[in-house]
Amino acid sequence: MDISPIFFYAFAGLAIAFALLTVLKKNPVASAFSLVMVFFSFAGIYAMLGAHLIAALQVLVYAGAIMVLFIFVIMLLNADAPSLDMVRTPMWLKASTGVLGIVLFGVLVVSFKNSSITGVHGNLPESQVEALGGNTQVVSELMFSEYILPFELTSILLLVGIVGAVAIAKRRPHKGKV
Repeated sequence: MDISPIFFYAFAGLAIAFALLTVLKKNPVASAFSLVMVFFSFAGIYAMLGAHLIAALQVLVYAGAIMVLFIFVIMLLNADAPSLDMVRTPMWLKASTGVLGIVLFGVLVVSFKNSSITGVHGNLPESQVEALGGNTQVVSELMFSEYILPFELTSILLLVGIVGAVAIAKRRPHKGKV
């Protein structure tokens, strides 16, 4: 399958730009909408690769249902009110959080490099995909057999994100500080 480099780089550039906006925006609602654009960019890349089911699932599940849930949690907890002031956070806390993030990323990279889990080697020919019941059948069987661990880890990651958003939104300022 031939993929146009122009469109790939356009969608990849959009994904990177909006991912940066997701992290850098101060308003959580604006960050969530930037994340929606990242999901749409990924869906465009999937569609160009011929994975139309994955592109549709990306839009329906992630850009639709998951982001509606995130926006609902943000609005419900009134997290868009300016309550988190990073200027007043002690420097040692910022530095230790950064170091912890780098260490955890390093552990993740090392564990993936030393893991015995391997991805799919090579592509299935169209005739074999049709013989196995079609693209949807093949993807669903792979997702719930070989790739069940990443599938479940993604759901745990989403749960941790929601719990983190609730913890940040419910945090009360210390007495004597405004």
